[in-house]
Amino acid sequence: MSAGRTSRLVPAVPVKEMDRLLMVVVAVLLSLGLVMVLSASITAADRDIGEPFYYLFRQTAYLGLGLAAGVACLRVPMQFWERSSLILLIIAFLLLVAVLIPGVGREVNGSTRWLPMGPVNLQVSEPARLLILMFVAAYVARRSDELATTAAGFFKPMGVVVAACVLLLLEPDFGAATVLLATAMAVLFAGGVRIRYFLMLLIPAAVCLAGLVLMSPYRLRRLTAFLDPWADPYDSGFQLTQSLIAIGRGEIAGVGLGGSVQKLFYLPEAHTDFVFAVFAEEFGLVGVVGLIALYGVLVWRVLAVSSRCAKAGSLFSACLIFGLGAWLGAQAMVNIGVNMGLLPTKGLTLPLMSFGGSSLIVCCVAMGIILRADLESRRIANRPKPRARRFRQ
Repeated sequence: MSAGRTSRLVPAVPVKEMDRLLMVVVAVLLSLGLVMVLSASITAADRDIGEPFYYLFRQTAYLGLGLAAGVACLRVPMQFWERSSLILLIIAFLLLVAVLIPGVGREVNGSTRWLPMGPVNLQVSEPARLLILMFVAAYVARRSDELATTAAGFFKPMGVVVAACVLLLLEPDFGAATVLLATAMAVLFAGGVRIRYFLMLLIPAAVCLAGLVLMSPYRLRRLTAFLDPWADPYDSGFQLTQSLIAIGRGEIAGVGLGGSVQKLFYLPEAHTDFVFAVFAEEFGLVGVVGLIALYGVLVWRVLAVSSRCAKAGSLFSACLIFGLGAWLGAQAMVNIGVNMGLLPTKGLTLPLMSFGGSSLIVCCVAMGIILRADLESRRIANRPKPRARRFRQ
């Protein structure tokens, strides 16, 4: 194969042609994530495993894999994802079904969400969510007219999303199902679905979700613990009360990096779902405001990429990037809300910061796709317009 053909298949991706502010924000969040994983886990890792840097080493390895995967996605044209959307959807459902097969999926704390893959476990909801969003965005690009004018155009893709949510609830993974449903609806809304179709789905969906909570004892306990965690601070409300104590101890400026007390023996999952509470204890209100601002800038820049894609005429890229921005923003908001006692407890990580290979790698892949879409939209915008022909008089 000639060098010229190879360069066309794997085009260069100069940094100057992409959103630099977005890349800086992502780099800062990833760096903060490594620091907080070390700070939140060092005592627990030394006590339980005998290796203080165990979780830091694993998170660094996950980050290396994630960055490699993200760079690889930078070199994949957006058209490839659009054309492969049906295959990607099938892969997503195979993952969601496989984890429910007895003896295949791994159960942890009463939930079967992981597929063992040698030394690591894959949380299937993370890649499945991304692949399903790609299918929904491709559907919008192909059927935009039908989607905007008929109810069938809306309920067809929503039927696929609801089926995936049912599989997620069987694990059970209520948080992942909620985020998937919300982000898929955001993509369809960006694609031009009429408001009345959303209302036709929203009411029965709310009734079903409320029924799932009321019929499931452990979900009901989570809800009651969220409403009044101090009523049972040593059982159902233990994790939330310890998180609130950590956040309260941070006050204005925090106790300093590494100075958290709650992470030592009190706060469960301090380096995963509740890393925000440790961050708030060590950096205080000032740090929390700064972190929330970082996530705000992240979502803003992702939505700016979506807008550029729409102006460049790429409906698939615009809808997919809009969905990814909604996903990152919603998951960060839910995680922070859970840590602060504003929302019921969910098993959702803080994007780009919490410990967890599946979440970190998929987030890096999503950023690679976002930057690729940004690159393509900028190149289209900068493409010289053809000169008008001059005709002889």
